[in-house]
Amino acid sequence: MFKAIHLSRPEGGFAAAEVELDRSVLPQADVTVRIEHSSLNYKDALAIANRGPVVRQWPMIPGIDGAGVVEARDSEEFRVGDRVILNGWGVGENWFGCLAQYARLKSDWLIPMPDRLDSRSAMALGTAGYTAMLCVQAIERHHVRPGAGEVLVTGAAGGVGSIAVALLAHLGYRVVASTGRAAEADYLKSLGAAEVIDRAELAAPGKPLARERWAAAVDTVGSHTLANACAATRYGGVVAACGMAQGLDFPASVAPFILRGVTLRGVDSVMAPRAERISAWQRLSHVLDALRLGDIAHEIGLSQVIAHAHKLIAGEVRGRICVDVNASHIAGSRA
Repeated sequence: MFKAIHLSRPEGGFAAAEVELDRSVLPQADVTVRIEHSSLNYKDALAIANRGPVVRQWPMIPGIDGAGVVEARDSEEFRVGDRVILNGWGVGENWFGCLAQYARLKSDWLIPMPDRLDSRSAMALGTAGYTAMLCVQAIERHHVRPGAGEVLVTGAAGGVGSIAVALLAHLGYRVVASTGRAAEADYLKSLGAAEVIDRAELAAPGKPLARERWAAAVDTVGSHTLANACAATRYGGVVAACGMAQGLDFPASVAPFILRGVTLRGVDSVMAPRAERISAWQRLSHVLDALRLGDIAHEIGLSQVIAHAHKLIAGEVRGRICVDVNASHIAGSRA
């Protein structure tokens, strides 16, 4: 038996609960992982709160992230006892996820845990940290270097935003953080933001072209915010888009792209190639000490997940939520 967050549709309704399940219910795959830590992401919260069409197979164990130890395998890729990380691949949507003490997963989805990380630190980073690094690498590949100008990070107090601010600042970029939570200004500056602006400056409909300001941007918000970020990006700059907190729409014009040569670079963490994942995680492990995870990530137990999912959707959570799946309740600890 193992504990898990379980989502179901009894008699056409919806239920989310912490339950005990027999391991026989796990899907067939070549690696069984004893999960030590998972995380609570916005997508997980949407599934747990039954907000949006995240879950595609019922019943479901949510949890798009997981880290732990290989307990059994029919794969040459891993050995029993290996420590591994899982992000994405439709887990928690089409396949039982990692907000549970056990998961059965395909070896192609797993990557070896870098030596400098453990399960707790890996999940304090989670998909948010891995996505933030993919965004940073997209900016670097576009040859935007520190000193080239200001880099905007939207949704900066969230998980991806917080880690993106810390990463970019550590690498020497001048970071401007956009947030709707004025009370988080000191927190964002402690992560390295040189300036904090109100998201209202970007959230309303704007001009097709605005005054050139950003050398690059990391956008976690979408909609008008993304359109305005593109409109104010400097000639030849790049915007790495990875989120939709404001909306899926993109009410923009082609002006920034054909008049200023701006590049809009989509960043997908769910189906990213394995080589990109390994590169991103290795690099995260090398800058771990600079990321202030003790400030960014808060740790909870499995029984606290459902309540925190609703808080996350309501915008009441700062940074990251790391989940110790073997603990029921953790009071006041930081990851």
